[in-house]
Amino acid sequence: MSAESAAPTPGTVRPGGRTARTRSAVRDAVLTGLAEHGYPGLTVEYVAEHSGIHKTTVYRRWGSVEGLVADALDLAGKDAWTPPDTGSLEGDLRALAREVTETFGSAPAAAPTAFVAAAFQSERAAEALRDFYTERFARCESVVRRAVGRGEAPAGTDAAAVVRAVSAPLFFRALITREPIDTPLADQTAAAVAAAVRAGAYSPAHR
Repeated sequence: MSAESAAPTPGTVRPGGRTARTRSAVRDAVLTGLAEHGYPGLTVEYVAEHSGIHKTTVYRRWGSVEGLVADALDLAGKDAWTPPDTGSLEGDLRALAREVTETFGSAPAAAPTAFVAAAFQSERAAEALRDFYTERFARCESVVRRAVGRGEAPAGTDAAAVVRAVSAPLFFRALITREPIDTPLADQTAAAVAAAVRAGAYSPAHR
């Protein structure tokens, strides 16, 4: 076993309530730091100061800024969020699209955007971000499975492709072209994807 594989996972030393509180405080400081300074400006010293956790402890448990960002994403992926259940496919897709718009199209979007920027500068952050969205999109696939059960979508509809399709145009505008995204755009995107689903664009015949 290598030294790297033997090292403890960030934030898991001395498990229990105290560790959970420490991890949460550090995560909050990471989010604040990313929002204020972006990934290049985030430092272990900043996180230690704003979390109230001694710098030595932060270095020992998380190792580096990369470790802090990766653990913040890992902790975010363990929340209790569930996808919407409005009773219709288009309603569910609309709710998902609006959530993306609220997250990336409003003033507090600096931290989520900084996570994406970090993924372009750190392979460890990129891996953590992939894991986060893989898990998040997997939860959303239930939206499509329910639609198939109601007869709103053809059997065999690619649930993973559908939930990514409803987010992709919004991510593109928010993160690549830096254009504004809003509720009408979210609703338009959801309607377009729902229509494509009904037409069988995501069914096995079109793959």
